[in-house]
Amino acid sequence: MKDFSTILFATDFSEISEYAFDYALTLAKKFGSRLILMHVINEPVDLRGFYVPHISFDSLEQEISDAAASMMEKFCAARLQELPNHEKVVTSGIPYEEILKKIDEENVSLVVLGTHGRAGIDHLLFGSTAERVVRRARCAVMTVRPPGKME
Repeated sequence: MKDFSTILFATDFSEISEYAFDYALTLAKKFGSRLILMHVINEPVDLRGFYVPHISFDSLEQEISDAAASMMEKFCAARLQELPNHEKVVTSGIPYEEILKKIDEENVSLVVLGTHGRAGIDHLLFGSTAERVVRRARCAVMTVRPPGKME
């Protein structure tokens, strides 16, 4: 079996991501891998120029960024006491693009993602970050769907 020296786990902090994290952590421990935990703040629609009372978009973006960083800290504090070789990344952008960029920057050998397993119109409307990463990544990608989500 291939040795996974760097594993990237991308999370949206959902229950599905938490379930997938167990796989990433188990593999990181088994292979002594560096584990990169990544959350991408999806780029919000830019409404500047429209009148929206009582909202400062700069402060809103900062609040979202601060909240995401706080969620990442809590997520890691609760789960990573036994794995010192990890890194936390919170960034903004289009999730699959940022994940692909990080794969190349860090020479990632495995990506672990939770997937909602949407089909039909849901898939058409919401797209799939996991599917786009699987199609374009230059490394192995493991997608994890929680039990009971099979179609």
